[in-house]
Amino acid sequence: MSKVTTTKKQKLPEDFKDVMWGYNFKKINPDENYERIIVNTLNYGTWKQWCWLADYYGIKKLKNIIQEIPESEFRNYRALHLISLILGIKKMKYENRGFKIQAIQAAREAFVS
Repeated sequence: MSKVTTTKKQKLPEDFKDVMWGYNFKKINPDENYERIIVNTLNYGTWKQWCWLADYYGIKKLKNIIQEIPESEFRNYRALHLISLILGIKKMKYENRGFKIQAIQAAREAFVS
């Protein structure tokens, strides 16, 4: 996927360290790593962090990004259902689990170390 283009500062707020605990926080760029940030925030984040996502990426972009992320990426299905209701998402993307595991391993290699 391509980068998200914003004119804002490319740094994640410090309170996202808890959400991105498995990654090297200093290497995370909100414009390049938006999928992982969004998934982790929806899975483990607070309402305040959800609001930051909406402010930073914009509602329309956030909705489009979430619709393109495979549903299997989300572990907190209640949170996914809530954000779907809030953003008006009617259908999520589906991918098989094997592809998901490969994608997670590739993402971790990019952030860790």
